[in-house]
Amino acid sequence: MPSDAHRIESLADLRRIIDEPNPVTRQKVFEALDDQMQAFVARAPFCLLATADPDGRLEVSPKGDGPGFVLVEDARTLVLPDRKGNKLLFGLQNILANSQVALIFLVPGTDETLRVSGRAELYSDPALLARLSARGQPALLAIRVHVERCFFHCARAFLRASLWNPASWGEPHKVSFGRQLAPKLGGGDALAAQIDAAIDQGRGDL
Repeated sequence: MPSDAHRIESLADLRRIIDEPNPVTRQKVFEALDDQMQAFVARAPFCLLATADPDGRLEVSPKGDGPGFVLVEDARTLVLPDRKGNKLLFGLQNILANSQVALIFLVPGTDETLRVSGRAELYSDPALLARLSARGQPALLAIRVHVERCFFHCARAFLRASLWNPASWGEPHKVSFGRQLAPKLGGGDALAAQIDAAIDQGRGDL
């Protein structure tokens, strides 16, 4: 166990280890999406949406579809589609209670990421949901994000992880929802296999 004597509890403690950023670095933080940022969103097929409940408990939800699935309404406004999923609504409930959200956009093969934070609202306007259609189906809901801060994050984390290098990936890791759920449902291996087969065939939303 780490000693409490080494616990960092103040910004002063933190700055003794990590000094102030280069003044130029602070200039990369914007209050609105510039042309490069808007182009990045238009190319991104995937992002992560972070939300928090009133007590500060966090959720991070993956969002993905074809490149440009997130609509850039203007330099201060993004709109994300919400589509069919597991129906737990953790992130959506959080937005209703606490509008502050954060996003990280990823473009495959690009080591830089785009970080955006701001306030979110939920909409069910049919015309807007139609604009967010995919595979012939409108979005179920629209998440409109009012941008307050945005910046490109440098490539170091992705380079350290070799994230886009197939040689570093190893074998795919298979997650079995069946093994997790079957014991809770009073079943065994047969039920686990049935659950996994349903998910693999697209019949289950977990």
